[in-house]
Amino acid sequence: MHAFGTALLLFRPAILLAGALAQVYLFIQVRRGLQASARSERFRSRAAWCIGATIGFLWVLHAYVVLARLPWVEPPFIAQVGLLYPAVVWNYGSILSAVVLCLLRAGGRLGHLFSRVPKRAAGAAPPAPRDNSRRRFLQAGVAGFASAPFVFVGYGTAYATRAYRVTELSLPFGRSLRVVHLSDIHAGLYMTREEMKDYAALANALQPDLFVLTGDFISNSMSFLYGCAEEMARVRSRYGTFAVLGNHEHWYGNPREIEAVFRAQQISLLNNAHRVIQTHQGPFAVAGIDDLASGRPDLGAALQGLTPSTPTLLLSHYPEIFPLAAHHGVPLTLAGHWHGGQIRVSLPGIEVSVAHLLSPYPEGLYRLNASHLYVTRGIGTAWTPIRLNASPEVVLLTLK
Repeated sequence: MHAFGTALLLFRPAILLAGALAQVYLFIQVRRGLQASARSERFRSRAAWCIGATIGFLWVLHAYVVLARLPWVEPPFIAQVGLLYPAVVWNYGSILSAVVLCLLRAGGRLGHLFSRVPKRAAGAAPPAPRDNSRRRFLQAGVAGFASAPFVFVGYGTAYATRAYRVTELSLPFGRSLRVVHLSDIHAGLYMTREEMKDYAALANALQPDLFVLTGDFISNSMSFLYGCAEEMARVRSRYGTFAVLGNHEHWYGNPREIEAVFRAQQISLLNNAHRVIQTHQGPFAVAGIDDLASGRPDLGAALQGLTPSTPTLLLSHYPEIFPLAAHHGVPLTLAGHWHGGQIRVSLPGIEVSVAHLLSPYPEGLYRLNASHLYVTRGIGTAWTPIRLNASPEVVLLTLK
């Protein structure tokens, strides 16, 4: 398996382990708070049991959704609001909240260490009594900092995954084309058919000459593929719709079955292959390769028989093919996969996310000699329906 695929497979258990540790830590803090309260022993015991059971249920539910191939094609709205999304917000918010509490506690201990003074000299005034109002103020501040991650995660779940942007680019290609690019749909519990229908309507409104899809159509079950294919087939373009497979199709799907479903919907799947399209300006080619991490990519086979006089648009789920594509003289490569980090922290001069740590091409436009690469953030989400500072993206390219 490609190194990127191995890293992604390890990412899920790492997050679940971090979540489990966060649940234990937060429960210990809550129980300490209950023990320090003036309530009866019976109340403190029952409250601790109820809180522990709720925390455990939310973590187990989230772990099951992440790890299981759950073919729940159209979950009712009440199930999403009452079960799925609360589990997501709690689990990811709890990880950040536990980190914040640990940092605050460590900072408090350091402050106490440096503020220690020698014992009071004889005849000196006694120390001032403890100011309980100040203590309560500090406790409220700590609680506010600890709850802030849940607010951010809740925002990322409720709004940011739907706050898409249309990115318009003009690039040299050798043929005049309007290309609409979607990627990483991740049809599943958190990308419903209604949402895919909206994206298809948007793509149609952009009036593409060519519509391209660069993999990860499903989240974790083939059950979601059929609705996804039908909705993407609604997009009408002069030269058709072309697609390549992503790692999720190899992990959770059957490539042959996917090809048959796409063929029935008149979506051309390019698996180490190309298609030459004739226009009044001359021919151009659309080529596609299998997934770099989990498939059997063969760029040579995809480009076999093409001449330098035929401008070629290469589709790849992973953008890491770009240096090799540029070496072969491919003028434009389109890719996705990394979601722009999905959860990204912007610091002065640097972007921090899992994608920015693992890939030199996490998102955006890149150039190597005369070749260009554009990596879209995609429209769906993987593992968790949260996007922070990495909004969904529909790409419209005007090629010249």
